[in-house]
Amino acid sequence: MERYEAIGSIERFGIVYVLEAADAMGKAADVELIGFENVASGYISVLVCGDVGACKTAVEAGIKAVNDMGAEVYSSVVIPRPHPDLVKIIKRYAITAPEQE
Repeated sequence: MERYEAIGSIERFGIVYVLEAADAMGKAADVELIGFENVASGYISVLVCGDVGACKTAVEAGIKAVNDMGAEVYSSVVIPRPHPDLVKIIKRYAITAPEQE
């Protein structure tokens, strides 16, 4: 079973804000983008994984990116050493790479 050292997530209304947050998160720290989910009525969550410090840095950068656009993050979280069973939930949001032609 796969185990993450930490998981970070940001939730915001609107894909443009989430894309900006995800871009900032990936550029700010050595994290892997797990995926995203349109959770309800346009609220979108983006999830990353990496070491604890990297996830904290990434989430902070994502929040700043959204704030710099004049908006606010609905919610955010960093979960250090998540329980292994959380992988069951996270796999639902995983992005699969498109097939190479």
